Amino acid sequence: MTEPATTLSDQLKAQAAASVPLSFRQPPHNIEAEQALLGAILVNNEALDRVSSFLKTEHFYEPIHAQVFEVAAKLIHAGKQATPITLRTFFENLPPIEPSLTVPQYLGRLAVNATTIINARDYGQTVYDLAIRRQLITIGEEMVNTAYDSPVDFPPENQIEDSENRLYQLAESGKYGQGFLSFSTALKQAIDLANAAYEREGHLSGISTGLTDLDNRMGGLQASDLIIIAGRPSMGKTALATNIAYNIARAYQEEKQADGTIKVTGGGKVGFFSLEMSAEQLATRILSEQAAIASEKIRRGMITEDDFRRLVKVSQEMSKSPLFIDQTGGMTIAQLCARARKLKRQHGLNLIVVDYLQLLSGTGRDTDNRVQEITEITTGLKALAKELAVPIIALSQLSRQVEQREDKRPLLSDLRESGSIEQDADVVMFVFREEYYVERTKPGEGTAEFFDWQSRMMAVSGKAEVIIGKQRHGPVGTVQLAFEAQLTRFSNLAREFHSPARLE
Repeated sequence: MTEPATTLSDQLKAQAAASVPLSFRQPPHNIEAEQALLGAILVNNEALDRVSSFLKTEHFYEPIHAQVFEVAAKLIHAGKQATPITLRTFFENLPPIEPSLTVPQYLGRLAVNATTIINARDYGQTVYDLAIRRQLITIGEEMVNTAYDSPVDFPPENQIEDSENRLYQLAESGKYGQGFLSFSTALKQAIDLANAAYEREGHLSGISTGLTDLDNRMGGLQASDLIIIAGRPSMGKTALATNIAYNIARAYQEEKQADGTIKVTGGGKVGFFSLEMSAEQLATRILSEQAAIASEKIRRGMITEDDFRRLVKVSQEMSKSPLFIDQTGGMTIAQLCARARKLKRQHGLNLIVVDYLQLLSGTGRDTDNRVQEITEITTGLKALAKELAVPIIALSQLSRQVEQREDKRPLLSDLRESGSIEQDADVVMFVFREEYYVERTKPGEGTAEFFDWQSRMMAVSGKAEVIIGKQRHGPVGTVQLAFEAQLTRFSNLAREFHSPARLE
């Protein structure tokens, strides 16, 4: 027996009887998280660095919060302080939030109730995640509405493709990178790089290290490359990195373009993360090298009046070089990345040096697995090099197994926790000074062995080798340099002192 058909009137009556008051379903948001984050930024502007890589103005649910974030970010990016006082003038003419609460008063309340900078990223992530959920809801609603009332010229296949595109863009919006490039765009970039190399002095595609033979082998330091300089203690890896860093900073030149942007025409601005030595020790090394006065004499005050005058003159010239030193010890890879981004935003940045890799720590809690932690660090450094489009030089230790071999020239397998370092690095260079080992085998004077030792010392004295064990876009091999131990200075080796090229 079939049920009698219901009339439209019956249906309306049933709906009215079944209807109950429903609470309004608001889009997902968290006003408290937005307030806490903005308060943290207003109290300590460095909190912005923890969220600026992923959080945008449009991610805030409350319009006044979006305005506060936008104005604060603009002030901070311009190198100014963002506080309730400095922001006051931008919001004085806005209508009050409540009858007894103006916007400037609200800014003060945000700062008073601020969270700590430690929690800033967590609150920023909460705001971001909720914004993504709201965008998902918008996409879903539009998908449903379009499917219900589909235009004739918009078939289901096109709807699926459009929805898929929007979802993909949303998924990629929080990630670093720009997705696929057409081959023609990549070719144009390659031609531009070749043209720049042709026009630049020395015909280098990258930044010149100031060491001619090394530049010829590598084409300079390439943007987005992670370059590892490794060596045993006393080989001079820090000295080499310091020499390169200062050579680049000293050669810095810029040119203002017609559109108002600044183009670097020589050298670069350098950020040096010295996790082992203090800024003063690093400056003393560079001062010693440039003034040609042994650093030991500078530290002990064993200098003449002429030496002191030369030190003052050299230091005045050096002070103009855009070399920035961060001497913080025990830094995490996340902190290093945040500080590098901030340096690039405020001053510009063309090279990062990290001395040294094993003194960095990861962000994970499991610090017992050192290999996994080093993997996180090298992956983070490579990602940072790509993100900022600058070369990163990271120094690394070598394992003791080098000392067990007769030929003590390092190999890739000698890198400590070598798997990730070797894999993530674009270039791996080893610093090797045979003089260091020969000097420690000195026999008794007057013996036949002593004369052999003396001739060996003469052959290797003042020489160093930079062994390129890996290079993604160039040949491997050995570059010979001159090294002055007292001044910790590497320089080009005169042609007549070059040894025959080593086969690789």
